[in-house]
Amino acid sequence: MAGRLQGKVALVTGGASGIGLATVERFLEEGATVVMADVAVAQGEAETKRLAAMGKPVSFAALDVTSPEQWESAVAKVVSSFGGLHVLVNNAGIADIRNIEEETLAGFRKTLAVNLDGVFLGTQRAIAQMKNNGGGSIINMASIEGLIGDPSLPAYNASKGGVRLFTRSAATHCARAGYAIRVNCICPGFIETPIHGKAAEGAKASDLSRLQDYLSTRIPAGRFGTAADIANACLYLASDESSYVMGTDIVVDGGYVAQ
Repeated sequence: MAGRLQGKVALVTGGASGIGLATVERFLEEGATVVMADVAVAQGEAETKRLAAMGKPVSFAALDVTSPEQWESAVAKVVSSFGGLHVLVNNAGIADIRNIEEETLAGFRKTLAVNLDGVFLGTQRAIAQMKNNGGGSIINMASIEGLIGDPSLPAYNASKGGVRLFTRSAATHCARAGYAIRVNCICPGFIETPIHGKAAEGAKASDLSRLQDYLSTRIPAGRFGTAADIANACLYLASDESSYVMGTDIVVDGGYVAQ
């Protein structure tokens, strides 16, 4: 039986670890050819080598998502190597735990550059390629932190809220233009991935303790999510099964925002 992504070519940013890597692996399981893109070159190349050794059709592209030139190069490489681009997952992201009084302008701008500018650049390049080549699916990684406010994450909140509304704008534009391009976003809850460890670096112990105590009683599912939980949502949006899903959020959070 053919996989749900058979014949599709996908580009996944932040693909060397966490949600990105889980998505790469899930897409490969379902028959896609996947380009793993990441700024972490050594890690990305190692993961690509591991998957390629298993006979998987995967390759690596170095990509700083804040660079228009690198986006141009990455998308061109995908198209020249595999004949097209059908799925883009804008997953690359960063987070730092600092409240509004502690956040710096440089830190705020850096978070928005990666989390929001990177999504803009990737979406724009994907639309330019997809619109005359049969359409496709663009999946932007937002967060429940784009739905609620967190006193320790003002920059992250702003970036992910921006991703959600940007996604709606791009989706309605593509639909009304008749491009056959779906643009949607996924809002993960608290997921066990490396980004949480990186975000905690340099954070105050009191902030981390407060967050952990709060979450332990707030998630109805009783656990943190896994990267595979998000990868499965990406698979649905990447597949033709989601052909009538446009400009929406898929919240994957164990029931956190439902209460």
